[in-house]
Amino acid sequence: MDYQEFNAPANAPKDKRNNLIVIILTVLVIILTILYFQQKSKDHAMNMQLQVEKDSITSELTRMVKGYNSMKTENDSLNRSIVVSKQHVDDLLKEVEEVKNVSYKEIMKYKNEAATLRGIMRNFVVQIDSLNRRNQQLMDENVQVKQQVTEARTQNQQLEQEKKKLQQTVSIAQQLEAHGLRAVGINAKGKEQVKASKIEKIKIDFVLSKNLTAKRGAKNVYVRILRPDQILLMKSDKNVFSYENAKIPFSAMRQVEYEGNDLPASIYYDLSQQLMAGKYTIDVFADGSNIGTTAMEVK
Repeated sequence: MDYQEFNAPANAPKDKRNNLIVIILTVLVIILTILYFQQKSKDHAMNMQLQVEKDSITSELTRMVKGYNSMKTENDSLNRSIVVSKQHVDDLLKEVEEVKNVSYKEIMKYKNEAATLRGIMRNFVVQIDSLNRRNQQLMDENVQVKQQVTEARTQNQQLEQEKKKLQQTVSIAQQLEAHGLRAVGINAKGKEQVKASKIEKIKIDFVLSKNLTAKRGAKNVYVRILRPDQILLMKSDKNVFSYENAKIPFSAMRQVEYEGNDLPASIYYDLSQQLMAGKYTIDVFADGSNIGTTAMEVK
């Protein structure tokens, strides 16, 4: 019997196992290769998406910078705040542009910071728009008053002038004045403070001047306190008083008994939040007239 023929049946199972192992290994290699390229494709897609997000954030910050460059207002305090906020946007834009391989965590951080800066910018736009509307309203009212005066003068200029002079004489004679007007920030112990963090109340001191022609009795004295950004400090929008045929809000008020002689008085405004730094304008009103104006600096 031939020796090779005798060993062939014994080697056949072993060859089959080797072939099966080769096939299994080949399949595993193919699967791993496919998984590798799939993962690489996913990583590439993720990197592309992160780059798109980064480009979107960069574009938004660039638009914000242009928006800040176009902001214009005559309010110095507001202008200073705008410059500071614009610098924050510039710094974040530079940081985003310089980063190379951005991560998902960094993208989320930049998006959150951009959203915060966008909200701050939107607030500036609202404030500027409010100031512009207020200025436009005052201009429109001024034009309207001038037109009315012109029409009245055209109809009967001499009579109107005489009537106006008489009304002015009576009004001036009866109008009160607040002299020695002074506004200061104080703490809980009544000690004067200039730092915003230490001020708990605003104290307004004044003396209602002697006027024998003015009406006597109980009088409501109102105070309006404008922040450096021209926002009125007030407790409630329901706190209003009559002024020039309109209802306008006030910050604080006090009723006094006036008998025609000098009357010292003080009005306090309790703060519900910390003041901002800058110059505050304080106006005092009584009998429908502005009887005094002063200012207070807060650091």
